[in-house]
Amino acid sequence: MRSEGGPRQAATSPAVRTAVVWDALRSALAGQTSATGRDRLDIVDAGGGTGGFAVPLAELGHTVTVVDPSPDSLAALERRAADAGVAVKGLQGDAADLRDLLEPGSADLVLCHSVLEYVEDPAGALAAVAGLLRKGGVISVLAANPVATAIHRSLTGHFDEARQALTDPAGRWGQQDPTPRRFSGGALAELLSGAGFTPGEARGVRIFADLIPGRLLDGEPGAARALVALEQAAAGHPVLRDIATQLHVLGHR
Repeated sequence: MRSEGGPRQAATSPAVRTAVVWDALRSALAGQTSATGRDRLDIVDAGGGTGGFAVPLAELGHTVTVVDPSPDSLAALERRAADAGVAVKGLQGDAADLRDLLEPGSADLVLCHSVLEYVEDPAGALAAVAGLLRKGGVISVLAANPVATAIHRSLTGHFDEARQALTDPAGRWGQQDPTPRRFSGGALAELLSGAGFTPGEARGVRIFADLIPGRLLDGEPGAARALVALEQAAAGHPVLRDIATQLHVLGHR
């Protein structure tokens, strides 16, 4: 749906910034393939936008449907899929519309990335996803973290806003904050449990990537690869994951 950026967001490539998420998704795909005996899984990307995750998943041979409220994003998704030579179905709608747009029990994996921050009812959105998944299915949740927002605001000199992000129940830094809410790992686990999922361990995404000046990557051969390895090593660290720009959790139905 949207992405949560830090002050150095443009410094790193999408491949670097999503490496930790792809590690978890590959593991989830392998588990679902083994459990179902099917190499071609049914995947729904709720709020999948222009297909940053959906198209690569389709390239792996899976059946992918993107549900997104933006017709412009869906048009860009169609072009992206065509350029990649794959088919991805696009449906216009919000996470709350999943029950009306898709059959219950029709998905093996649902992506819910940068969605819970913006929907009116996060618990209701997760309940809709739960109804969409087959028994044993997996949800992938990626959401913005308020602690990282406080760090990013402080690095740009907005100290009052940084403090506000830490004390506001929704993790917002002020009235001009474009993100309606952010979540701690504990809050995500509670939401997932309430929707009938068994949540896995939260992992930090973009712990260092949004803080690294671009010049450190552009002029150093192998720097991007080393940064990915650093992000992977830090993702589960009990202290570092809590300062990540985003938190990623897999929930099992």
